[in-house]
Amino acid sequence: MKRAAVIVAFSAMIPGAAVAAGTPVPAAEEGTVVTGPEEIVPVAANLGFDRWIAGFRARALANGISAGTFERAFQGVEYNTYAIEKDRNQSEFTKTIWDYLDSAVSDSRVKNGRAALKKYGRLLDRIEAHYGVDKEVVVAVWGLESSYGTHRGDIPLIEALATLAYDGRRGSFFESQLIAALKIVQAGDVDPRRMTGSWAGAMGHTQFIPTSYLAYAVDFTGDGKRDIWSDDPTDALASTAAYLARFGWRQGQPWGIEVVLPRTFDVSLTGERVKKSAAEWAALGIRDTGGRKIGDHGPASILLPAGARGAAFMIFPNFHVIERYNTADAYVIAVGHLSDRLKGGGPIRASWPRDDRALLFAERKELQERLTRAGFDTQGVDGKIGPNTISAIRAFQRSAGMIPDGYASLEILRRLK
Repeated sequence: MKRAAVIVAFSAMIPGAAVAAGTPVPAAEEGTVVTGPEEIVPVAANLGFDRWIAGFRARALANGISAGTFERAFQGVEYNTYAIEKDRNQSEFTKTIWDYLDSAVSDSRVKNGRAALKKYGRLLDRIEAHYGVDKEVVVAVWGLESSYGTHRGDIPLIEALATLAYDGRRGSFFESQLIAALKIVQAGDVDPRRMTGSWAGAMGHTQFIPTSYLAYAVDFTGDGKRDIWSDDPTDALASTAAYLARFGWRQGQPWGIEVVLPRTFDVSLTGERVKKSAAEWAALGIRDTGGRKIGDHGPASILLPAGARGAAFMIFPNFHVIERYNTADAYVIAVGHLSDRLKGGGPIRASWPRDDRALLFAERKELQERLTRAGFDTQGVDGKIGPNTISAIRAFQRSAGMIPDGYASLEILRRLK
């Protein structure tokens, strides 16, 4: 869902193992706990799952997992209906970016983030000095992923990953995560009973998936374990900083800045594909919300996450570093904006088109079908608003005399009908 600038669609946001640390789930709600319902599992499902485990055991051992580790990790593992239910019912979980930000950067999340900065100030200063990643950004990721450690997830990960590898939509992906989880257990970083997290395999304070844990997690306490599960967030916060540093974080530089576009601005210049220097954007009349020209922080693009009727941002290389954690624009903006608020910044100044709503998954597919039939090829129908669909929307908008902002709105679908 690269460059899906308009909707937080939680259906396709499980990241590739090589590029994402956390699973892209909605920001944990302050004061809520999510647990799986108790359900009766069909006997056939259990029998098929048991046969799959027997077959998987050979593959796990071929990947270096010892028989002892396997038996210890799979003791008591059963078919997890909750993980399957969540996996098969993601496509309709959509929010507009303004609804998402209302929750992700709520007053309580800002307040709790500032309290976390104060409580762990010395630790965060050491992490920032070591990895060169702004402490407020690390805390913002922590806030988005687990509400500062209060909602780390209580689903048994080996069980959930095994169930999804057996019966999920992306069996090979989840099997690779399961192998990685077994390697973590075998290394002695965590007992399999303590290896808990989200239904999709994200673990600990900042929700690393197992393959990313193996590649990037660090032992900052020096106790010989990379423990991201305990109440002590030290290793988890340091691992997040190490991850962001690995992908090129530039300390002290903004992820993005809210800007004001002149009325004559050509909105076809928006989107990640168009990059200019801050001086070049200034020459086109773009200023920050205080009317000032923006300094040079590297190649910059203009992003309109809710189309021409919403806020505009000039985004810089650090935007794309956060994006390695989660590719959804709304998530990146939420982390960036929350970090700005933790530094003392104010709310987003522009208004949002709150009279609009997010398109449902079926409506996004219908939009792509109708665009293609009308001669504006989206290069496929998958319900994901990516670069090809955005380009098709822009072309349709130009033909209809609309502002070509590429925003997949309900109005566009209505016009196509």
